[in-house]
Amino acid sequence: MESFYRTHKYLVEHVESPVKRDLMYQINKNSRLVGIKGSRGVGKTTFLLQYAKENYGLDRSCLYINLNNLYFTEHTLREFAGRFYDQGGRVLLIDQVFKYPGWSEELKYCYDHYPELKIIFSGSSVMRLKEENPVLAGLVDSYNLRGFSFREYLNLMASTQFPSYTLDDIIAHHKSIAQKICSRVNPLDYFPGYLHHGYYPFFLDKANFSENLVKNINMIMEVDILLIKQIELSYLPKVRRLMYLLSVQSPAPTNVSQLSKDIQISRATVMNYIKSLKDARLINMLYREGEEFPKKPAMVYMHNTNIIYSNRSVQVDAQAVRETFFYNTLHKDHRLNMGSKNAQFLVNREKLFRVQGSVPRSRINPNFYYAVDDLKVGSDNLIPLWLFGFVY
Repeated sequence: MESFYRTHKYLVEHVESPVKRDLMYQINKNSRLVGIKGSRGVGKTTFLLQYAKENYGLDRSCLYINLNNLYFTEHTLREFAGRFYDQGGRVLLIDQVFKYPGWSEELKYCYDHYPELKIIFSGSSVMRLKEENPVLAGLVDSYNLRGFSFREYLNLMASTQFPSYTLDDIIAHHKSIAQKICSRVNPLDYFPGYLHHGYYPFFLDKANFSENLVKNINMIMEVDILLIKQIELSYLPKVRRLMYLLSVQSPAPTNVSQLSKDIQISRATVMNYIKSLKDARLINMLYREGEEFPKKPAMVYMHNTNIIYSNRSVQVDAQAVRETFFYNTLHKDHRLNMGSKNAQFLVNREKLFRVQGSVPRSRINPNFYYAVDDLKVGSDNLIPLWLFGFVY
């Protein structure tokens, strides 16, 4: 146990990366079992350590453990939690929980037998904590940790403290909001950097970001998808091939038959792999209104703009980047479907949005909202694209 405390002390004392404070404050303090899901690289470990540091310091009643530790090949989680609990432990922060066989049953045992123990655990976005996990149904509160929004990136890089705004606020008051922000900083100086490398916190590391991102994407496919979805390792090349084909075509209508032929797997398997890539936060699927999985999506987007730049064999399309940014930043709290009448997106079944690079030269359609790149301050239904990065 002492070795775990020493590791905890060192990690908490040295954690310096920025944390998603908004999520930290959203966690229900009365919840005894909390799951933090997120794709690899968005900062789940940092979040747990910052949670410990800000709420408990070095108090031994709180302990961070990583289930990758070889200790847990010989000892059970319930055994460890029992020892920790008997020694006064009351908050157990568990990283990489999905690497541990039978983790759901172990967590339920701890929940049932240690009534004063609070457990916060991290796991892959591929995990289904509620829909496909009857063992923990009704017990776990699940939260999603996302990568940096443009607002969070801007606050970090420009040392500002801008708040977030709801989509309704942005639509109704975008001009005054943008003027307030632009009076302090020029967002367009930072926006290209965010699109290229600002979503994943590890861009702050001194190591090569592009190489780390490629490694991160491959680790998601090799570990998160194959392990959790129980796909045989021999099928990894087909998953990687599918990801590549989607990335070079994105955004584009989904031709499942052609993908099936190119990868030499069945249409049903193609759709299952696409769903797995979506669950892993590598892609997003855009459906026509009234349709959903298992039907094929109308369009496939990369999950975030950084992933677009990771494929060096393809010339990056500026419009693809714009649309991907818009989709990624809004889909957290809003329903997006395929638009119509030259609008790419229908948001919340009522608002049509057209995403484009500059202010329209022809007649402006009063029935659209325009998300316009390279625009500092908008007017009427012309809204700066960067400002949608302030919705969280």
